[in-house]
Amino acid sequence: MPLDEIPAVRLGTGPDLAAALPQLLGFVPSESLVLVALTGSPAARVGVTLRVDLPDPADAPALAAAAVARLGHEPPAAVVALVVTEAPDVQDGDHDPGDLLDRRLHDLDPVGLRLLRTAGLDLPGRPVVSAVAGALAAAGVPLLAASLVRAGRCWDYDCAEPCCDPGAGQLLPGGTTELAAAAVVRGQVVAADRAELVARLAPVAGPAAVAVGRACAVVGAVQADALHRHGWEALADRSWRLVRDAVADAGSRAPRPLTDEDVARLGWALTDLEVRDQAMGLGTGPTGPAAEALWTELVRRLPPPLDAAPATLLAATAWARGDGTTAGIALDRALDSQPTYALARLLDQGLAAGLPPAAVRDLLTRAGDPGARSEQLGA
Repeated sequence: MPLDEIPAVRLGTGPDLAAALPQLLGFVPSESLVLVALTGSPAARVGVTLRVDLPDPADAPALAAAAVARLGHEPPAAVVALVVTEAPDVQDGDHDPGDLLDRRLHDLDPVGLRLLRTAGLDLPGRPVVSAVAGALAAAGVPLLAASLVRAGRCWDYDCAEPCCDPGAGQLLPGGTTELAAAAVVRGQVVAADRAELVARLAPVAGPAAVAVGRACAVVGAVQADALHRHGWEALADRSWRLVRDAVADAGSRAPRPLTDEDVARLGWALTDLEVRDQAMGLGTGPTGPAAEALWTELVRRLPPPLDAAPATLLAATAWARGDGTTAGIALDRALDSQPTYALARLLDQGLAAGLPPAAVRDLLTRAGDPGARSEQLGA
C-alpha cells in the first residue's frame, strides 16, 4: 500500500505516544531522551522524532540545546519530550530548587505538587526535562507535554493527579496498536534496540565477502568492456532495467535469492548516477518496501565503494517513511565507504537539520518522474 494511502493514526500525548516510540524510532529505546516535534496549526502532526542517550543532569543543558537545534530549520509548532529510563524514583530535594518545571508546578498547583511528591519521592529525569523546556523556550517553541516512560508505564511530569504519583503511573496500551499495524503495512520491522538495527546492515565477512568481491571484479571488467563496445546510453538503459526488475522481483510473493553475480551487477548498475537517481523513485509508493529490502541486501553484501549508492538509497527510503534511525545508520555506512559521496552528504546534512520525512517523500516522488529528473539530485 502506498504511504499516502495508509490511514492516519491518531495518538494522544501520554501513554499512546509512549507506546508508539518503537514505531516512531524503528527500535525499542532505553535510557533515552526522545523529542517528538509536532507540526501544523494547531500542532497536530508528528514531524521529526529525535532520540539521544539520556544525559547526566550536569550535561543536560548542553545536550538539550543541541537536540532542540536538530529539530529542524523551521521551528515546530510544539514539542513533546519523553524520558525513557528504568531509574528509580529519587528523593525530593535532589533536584536544583531553581528547576524550571519545579517553579511552574509550585506556581500552578502547590497542592498538586504535594500529591506528586508522595513520601518525599520525585520522578527521575526532571532536570533533563527542565533543560529541554529551557532550550525550547529560548527557541520560542512550546513544550506541549513531558512524560516519563518506565517499566511499561507512563507519568506526566506536570500532572498533579494520583495517577502520576511516583510509584503509580498509567499503563501503556496493550496488544497490537493501530500504529504498530500501520508499521507492518509499511513493511517496517521494529528492532529490539539500536544495536540490532546496526547489525542488520553489517557487511558480510569471511568466504561470503571473498566470493562477492570476486564477482564484483569480474562484473566490473565486463561493464568496462560493454561501455567500450556499446556506449554509455545503452549501458545505462540496461542497468536501469536490471535495477527495476530486481525491485519487482523483491516485491513478488516468491523473490528469487540474489547470487553473488546478481549483487555485483546491481552494485555496478547503481554507480551510474542517472540510474541511481531513477532508482530513488522506486523508494516510495507501492514499490517502496521491495526497494528497501533490495537496498538492504545490497548494503550488506557489496564491498566498498560499491555499497555507497545502495546505502544512500536505503537512507532516503527509510527516512521517507519516518525511520530516521535507519537513515542515519545507512548514511554513516555510505560516508564511511565514500566520504565525498555528494548525495549521501546532502542527505546527511538534511537529516541533521531535521528535514521532515514528507520533504524526502517529495524528493523520491520527483526522482521517479521523468519530467522532474532534469533537476540535479547530487553526484
